[in-house]
Amino acid sequence: MGGLPFETDDLELEEGSVVALCSDGLLLADRRDIEQGLTLLRTVLAGPACSLEQTRKAVEDAMLPDRPADDVTPLLGRTRVLAEDKVATWELLADATAAGRARGLVADQLTKWGLQEVAFTTELIVSELVTNAYGHAGGPVLLRLIRHSHLICEVSYTSSTPPTCARPGAPTRADVACSWWPSCPNGGAPATAATERPSGPSSPCRHSEARAS
Repeated sequence: MGGLPFETDDLELEEGSVVALCSDGLLLADRRDIEQGLTLLRTVLAGPACSLEQTRKAVEDAMLPDRPADDVTPLLGRTRVLAEDKVATWELLADATAAGRARGLVADQLTKWGLQEVAFTTELIVSELVTNAYGHAGGPVLLRLIRHSHLICEVSYTSSTPPTCARPGAPTRADVACSWWPSCPNGGAPATAATERPSGPSSPCRHSEARAS
């Protein structure tokens, strides 16, 4: 969003639901108006269930001329439910001890998951996110760790103030995370970071250049 204000909404989706995001170039292609484009997109997405790649191709085949006049960006995702043992959640008091307690909780959880190799990186990320939250929170800070294709660290707090960078010279989530972005699991001003999860206990932790998204 480039730091600009934006509205948020919460929707409860069934497992297996397809979420479609796109630029207006897709909807307006072939001289359609927005409503016509949305209607056509819904029709295509309501077709027989198939892989996301097949769905993306069906959308492009139905909605795009051979040479679209504008940039076109379709993005599809399918909702999944993670098992309880893949998610750890803690509520932290918004005080000066929150970052230290968060690091300890994360280190213990990663040991249980056999992911000690990413503990140092993840503690850096969590420390910055929680410290940011402590600076802006008007209530408890919620920390969530998700073990999926990436190890995801999510911190939320009851404030509309977006997260900021750490003090100059300090390691930041942008230095050690594959990506980080604002998210809104509980209506506050949370932030999320992801690192690459090693494929096994003996695999080295790998990092790629961070990007805001």
